[in-house]
Amino acid sequence: MTLRVTGKVVTPTGVIRQGCVEVTGDRIRAVAEYPSVRDGHWIVPGFVDMHTHGGGGHTFTTGDADSARQAAAFHLAHGTTTLLASLVSSPFELMRDATAAYRPLVESGVLAGVHFEGPYLSAARCGAQNPEFLRDPSTDELAELIELGGGAVRMVTVAPERDGALDAIKLLVSHGVVAAVGHTDATWAQTRAAVAAGASVGTHLFNGMRPLHHREPGPVVALLEAPNVVCELVADGVHLHDGMLGFATSVAGPERAALITDAMAAAGMPDGEYELGGQAVTVADGVARLTEGGAIAGSTLTMDAALRHAVAAGVPLPDACRMVATTPARAIGLGDRVGTLQPGLRADLVVLDDDLNVVRVMRAGAWVE
Repeated sequence: MTLRVTGKVVTPTGVIRQGCVEVTGDRIRAVAEYPSVRDGHWIVPGFVDMHTHGGGGHTFTTGDADSARQAAAFHLAHGTTTLLASLVSSPFELMRDATAAYRPLVESGVLAGVHFEGPYLSAARCGAQNPEFLRDPSTDELAELIELGGGAVRMVTVAPERDGALDAIKLLVSHGVVAAVGHTDATWAQTRAAVAAGASVGTHLFNGMRPLHHREPGPVVALLEAPNVVCELVADGVHLHDGMLGFATSVAGPERAALITDAMAAAGMPDGEYELGGQAVTVADGVARLTEGGAIAGSTLTMDAALRHAVAAGVPLPDACRMVATTPARAIGLGDRVGTLQPGLRADLVVLDDDLNVVRVMRAGAWVE
């Protein structure tokens, strides 16, 4: 049985104003002109969030499988058909337990993998990461997690200036795990060394990083100028000024700029008191900050809201769609499966109205209830 979804289709090469996505089973069968379409909704690729800690009152950071399912379902309703479960800095025991708990969710397709944002990060740039758990990278720990995960561990964020960081990056890459640079006080040269060792993602660029300086460009410039590095950007108007969002997008291009949510449990929830990595978080006016110290503690963003924000900030819709789907999918090694409306890929798509609000979501050829 073939299902046809018609409207204004955003493809890798542009927009088909009168278009159709044909779906057979869980795959896209064809993307083509459909002249009888009149004023249809936007049809865009299912969103790929490579960095999220939770949402809908549920979290990925505790390693609880039921909570992870609920968080993934919350983001799915907002168009995110593929996501990584991001943890924050924690003891190795929790990292190991979470890997074991999430492996079945990865194997069943609920999650696309696990992202360890820490604990191998800079104390000087820890942001909302719990400083109690920060430590130098351990290749023994990483090797154990990779083996335990059986493919579930997909990305690890590392500060390249920490002792053993380059060895850790080389180990990750040799096992097919994405090495990301983030929460770092590294110099430009140290960051370039990490990229040379195989790091290919910049974790929420600008945030949790040594700032730019004309005599020490630091990690931001090193990551932006590296042709093989995808730079994460949090498009919520809080993490980044819209001018900086536009600047980074213009430098990296939509093929190297990926929008992420960095969402925590409070996404989709009322203002109030929450928790992240053992630290109290207060959400006021939709902005999450550590109760002590006031550091930004993730976000309350969803990917559909990130898309709307980027477009309102001046990013053309086709480019923004690449940044919420195609580019992050490729960054985490899934570009041959998801992230683009093209034949043969999994039938993940989002139907949006003209205000870019979610109307319907399809994942693997089935409409999400």
